[in-house]
Amino acid sequence: MADKRTTVPDTLPILPVRDTVLFPGAILPLTVGRESSLALVSSLVEEEKYLGVVAQLDPRIEDPAAADLHKVGTFAKVHKTVKMPNGNVVIFLEGIQRIQVMELIGLRPFLQAQVEALPDVQGEQDNELEALQRNAQDLFRDVVSRSPQLSDDLQTAASNIDDTGRLTDFVSGNLPSLSTLVRQELLETSNVRKRLETLIRELSKELEVLELRSKIHEQVQEQVSQNQREYLLREQMKAIQKELGEVDDSAQEIDELRKKVEEAQMTAEAKKECDRELKRLAKMTPASAEYMVTRTYLEWMTSLPWSKSSGSAEIDIPKAQTILNEDHYDLEKVKERILDYLAVKKLQPGMKGPILCFVGPPGVGKTSLGKSIARALGRKFVRISLGGMHDEAEIRGHRRTYIGALPGQIIQGIRRAETNDPVFMLDEVDKLGRDFRGDPSAALMEVLDPEQNASFRDHYLDVPFDLSKVLFIATANMIDPVPEPLRDRMEIIELAGYTEIEKVHIANKYLVPKQASEHGLKMGAQIEFTDDGLREIIHSYTREAGVRSLEREIATLIRKQARRIAEGKMDKLTVTPEMVHEALGVPKFRAEREVEERVKKPGVSVGLVWTPAGGDIVFIEASRMRGGKQFTMTGHLGEVMQESMTAALTWVRANAERYDIDPDFFRKQDIHIHVPSGAVPKDGPSAGVAMVTALVSLLSGRPIRPRVAMTGELSLTGVVLPVGGIKEKVLGAKRAGIREVILPAENEPNVIEDLQPHVLDGVEIHFVSTVDQALEFALSKPVPPAVGLKKEQLPPVTPAPAGPPPVH
Repeated sequence: MADKRTTVPDTLPILPVRDTVLFPGAILPLTVGRESSLALVSSLVEEEKYLGVVAQLDPRIEDPAAADLHKVGTFAKVHKTVKMPNGNVVIFLEGIQRIQVMELIGLRPFLQAQVEALPDVQGEQDNELEALQRNAQDLFRDVVSRSPQLSDDLQTAASNIDDTGRLTDFVSGNLPSLSTLVRQELLETSNVRKRLETLIRELSKELEVLELRSKIHEQVQEQVSQNQREYLLREQMKAIQKELGEVDDSAQEIDELRKKVEEAQMTAEAKKECDRELKRLAKMTPASAEYMVTRTYLEWMTSLPWSKSSGSAEIDIPKAQTILNEDHYDLEKVKERILDYLAVKKLQPGMKGPILCFVGPPGVGKTSLGKSIARALGRKFVRISLGGMHDEAEIRGHRRTYIGALPGQIIQGIRRAETNDPVFMLDEVDKLGRDFRGDPSAALMEVLDPEQNASFRDHYLDVPFDLSKVLFIATANMIDPVPEPLRDRMEIIELAGYTEIEKVHIANKYLVPKQASEHGLKMGAQIEFTDDGLREIIHSYTREAGVRSLEREIATLIRKQARRIAEGKMDKLTVTPEMVHEALGVPKFRAEREVEERVKKPGVSVGLVWTPAGGDIVFIEASRMRGGKQFTMTGHLGEVMQESMTAALTWVRANAERYDIDPDFFRKQDIHIHVPSGAVPKDGPSAGVAMVTALVSLLSGRPIRPRVAMTGELSLTGVVLPVGGIKEKVLGAKRAGIREVILPAENEPNVIEDLQPHVLDGVEIHFVSTVDQALEFALSKPVPPAVGLKKEQLPPVTPAPAGPPPVH
């Protein structure tokens, strides 16, 4: 052993080490392989084999400099060197004393530095230090006794050390769980008391970890012993049952599953997988968890309709048409598409099912139409709601490695249908979510692709299942949120809102009889709805594209009659407009009066908008105030709509003189455009014409003619460009009491194709190509100036009379 009193020289060769800290008094074997380190070992004189051992800050650095080394290391003596066959050298070092590296004075062929000895700061030997020393010895003794890596001789060695500094260095050097950073911290701490406190803290952590590890080990051992005991007992039970001649239930279950596999008529790949699982099941004990997982899998496989169809009944197209007409009024496009499919199916029975997507506002009958299609086809109907679904496993299923794994909703729906060709409705496909668990819409791409779904592979089944015979029908309120690849796989069929005539017909034929039956009343004998009464409900108490609110109001009126009958008033109730007001209270909507009141003042125009709930009107209000060159836009507007407003202001400034507007108005006044219902987000370019109209009305003092609404995109040259959603917008205008609608001329084919003549009853359509034409129809006529009167003395502009317009 080296003499601890050896003087530390001023200059020492430095051996940089990685992830290693040498403490004074410790013996450390070290493998040397770097070229500079080998040169250092070779240069040592036989009698004076001393060097400095310093840890690197970053062990990945191959050629460290001064900035890459810690400032505190250990003065050490090399006791022995052993050359290895691979060229490396193993040296045995003994730490002697702490040193502080002052400055590197040489880098080649190895590091050399000026160093100073760093003696221990003992402080006063008091009772507290004695207590800390004994506490450290006791903790180290407990750690050694619990750790399988440490020799029991270390306990005795630590107990025989009286010097506190030597004790901390001894324990630190023999505690393998300490990280390099903690070891370096202990080495750099020259104050013995602080070093001892740090060591006690680390020993306490290590002891806590070892105790927890021991507890976990005991629990595992106990569980293993329990499982072995249960296995032996069950084996003994089997032997006893065999002696008594009792039947083995597990063997009987396996025989039943094997019989079901044979009868399921599944594909060859599926049958091969089931046979493999049956062999595994026969070798398991019923008590094991894997037994139940395999059994559940086999039950799922045998319960699926691999070859069971709805039947090969002759397709009767007239009968199917009758069923569709019985359940739904109008919807001619959808009915024609289904009948076309049936006709082709009759000629080519092996054809693949189409993928349809019904897009329309709530309450127009998308979901109920799927049930009618299933009834017309003579198939089972299955519906799953995709709204809020955000886990890809909901479509494809979970893998069997997970506890409680199940197939996805597609396979579960097929199992509920008990046939392999049901009508499968995917409701609310536009409301799919996505998060870290995957994207369900991506999983649907395989399901909704006729070229791929013949071999759909659910994660749980892990064998292909044929979905090509299934008629998939998706529904959505908006098509925009549906990803483009998924949209490309579906045939989009749009369902617009209903007109007043259609709603009255639907109410008389479907809604009133249904609600009367559900409330226990007899139609005709106890309650009767007049057409005028239904129109009053539609006009004053609902404003929707579908009929859900209408059905709720009808149910309210029927409940009123049910209560009268329950109170002993047995007379028949006829629902008239007066009775509707009495039962339902103050009307919720007064659209016609609202429009007339709002547009009396100049600067207010009526635009047409499309929403997921159908078409509707929107007011655009313009105002001016003193100022100059400030243009304010409010109403929760999107970027496209704000750009439309800017274009409208530009056009008005460029054409101001043509409408008797001061061309310098924007230099003297601030303009503010607001679109009410400020909490509702709005966007799109289709309100450009309405914005120009509001600005011209404001600046010229000419109000908008009553009950006139408009839509169309504006260009800077004054051209009115086409927009979408024409049918929904016209229906929304009609519901709001609009009598005249201004549309882009290029949208005239949409009106001819999509709107039947009865839909346009009471509404006059004006097709315009330029903004000038739109303003001619929208603005009231200017009042000619009176002789001798100044412009400020002119009488107020009187709106045009709101009589019934001619019908085109």
